[in-house]
Amino acid sequence: MGRIGQNVLVGVLKSRRDLYIVLKKHWYRVPAACLPGRKFEYVAFYQPASFGRSGKRIEYYARVSSKVRVKRIDLLPKESSHPRAREEYYKIGLAGIRKLPRAVKNVIPRRVSFGYTTLKTLLSARNILELYGVPPTEQIVERGLNRAGIKAVREFRVSKDGRKYRIDLAVFSENAKIAIECDNIKAHGSKAQIKKDKAKDSFLRRQGWKVIRLKERDIMEKLDKCIMKIKKASRRTGVK
Repeated sequence: MGRIGQNVLVGVLKSRRDLYIVLKKHWYRVPAACLPGRKFEYVAFYQPASFGRSGKRIEYYARVSSKVRVKRIDLLPKESSHPRAREEYYKIGLAGIRKLPRAVKNVIPRRVSFGYTTLKTLLSARNILELYGVPPTEQIVERGLNRAGIKAVREFRVSKDGRKYRIDLAVFSENAKIAIECDNIKAHGSKAQIKKDKAKDSFLRRQGWKVIRLKERDIMEKLDKCIMKIKKASRRTGVK
């Protein structure tokens, strides 16, 4: 498999035909103008939403065996009328093609283009955010709150009458307490989980908590608005 710390180029497959070329013909193409300058020993292949049920994920990776600069028409001679037929590409030879034991999924989703990770990270990542070293949403919100001058406690536990809950982020003042929940689609989208979340919210409110739920997509794309929402709640309840 090679040294676990080696660099991996994350590439995008345009179509199922490109996946066929990778798996059966053992090569992958990258426009010369798009190839990042960093050295890499492996390539991981992102399958976009156009792949249907097997899309928005990385399932395969391979070791680089060669790299040759050629024109696109030399790689795909049947596409001589393609607008980029005469442009230069790198034909990357592949060896030891493997399927990941667990697909790296694009949960949010997040736009994926050419980028780098390490083999160790690729083999351990559960989603695209982890692949690129993006911190958990709770940590992102906590940092945003710190910048706004609001202190938060992570994974605060609340229990009463045999019922126990963990709050993602808790904010306290002398007169109020705010429970901030960071929800992702996968973990909080099912009917059963929605029911559990409502029960948790009701329990916390009965104990005097104000509950704010933030969607993962909003945290990643609209963090300022999320922090402002918390700040407004803080002003109303007297949190400093």
